Amino acid sequence: MKQEQAKILLSIKPEYADLIFSGKKKYEFRRTIFKNKDVKTVVVYASSPVQKVIGEFQIDSILQTDLKNLWRQTKKFAGIKEDYFYEYFSNKSDGFAIKIAKTRRYRKTLCIKKDLKLFPPQSFLYLYSSNFQM
Repeated sequence: MKQEQAKILLSIKPEYADLIFSGKKKYEFRRTIFKNKDVKTVVVYASSPVQKVIGEFQIDSILQTDLKNLWRQTKKFAGIKEDYFYEYFSNKSDGFAIKIAKTRRYRKTLCIKKDLKLFPPQSFLYLYSSNFQM
């Protein structure tokens, strides 16, 4: 039996989503990370005011380390300023950075509620190939 490939849906601020698809942001930072190690694709939901599913990217790898090392390893392609990085990770001793491999921006954006019958995730949401095709 063929195993379904899991994808995750991430809510990302539109300005950062645009930087991802332009190639300027090569890391997406997270305070917590999904447990399923088989996830290889992130579907991007551009949050308010866009509120659309706009594309996806392949995961190269996931870094987990203390904040000083995480910033040192990712700052060149972080897509955010150092003060925002530390503000985002406030009260955390370490963090996660999803290294972005190949990106694909959709020709037609999707309305998360109408087209996918989903609600925007606070953190992430698992999607499976049987219920999500693009």
